Amino acid sequence: MPQILVDHSADLDFDRAVFAEEVHRAITEVIDTAVPDCKTVFRPAARYVVGDGTTGEAVVLVEIKILAGRSVEQRAELTARVLAVLESCVTVPAAIGVEVTELDRATYRFVHHR
Repeated sequence: MPQILVDHSADLDFDRAVFAEEVHRAITEVIDTAVPDCKTVFRPAARYVVGDGTTGEAVVLVEIKILAGRSVEQRAELTARVLAVLESCVTVPAAIGVEVTELDRATYRFVHHR
C-alpha cells in the first residue's frame, strides 16, 4: 500500500535502489505493512528552480502516501527516518523535502493487475 513518489533533479546522481530499500524498510518499522507492499516511483525533473535559481542546488521532494489512521507521531517518525535516508544518499548540495500524506481508506483501491 505505501506509495513513495520521488521527484528529483534529472541529473542528480544517487543510488535509487539503496534509497528505495532503506525507505521500504523504514516504513515497515514504523507502520504495519510489509516490504513487498511498498512501491517507489522516481520522477526525474529536467527543469526545476530552487530559490532564485542561482544556487545550483539539486532538488529532491519525497511524498509517502499511506492509508489513513496512523498517528501524528507515526507519520512524524516516518518523515524523520526518510529524511535521514535521503540525507545519507544525496551527497551534493540539494533542497530536500519529505511529506507523509494519507490515502482515504473509503476511496483508495490498489490491485496487482494481471
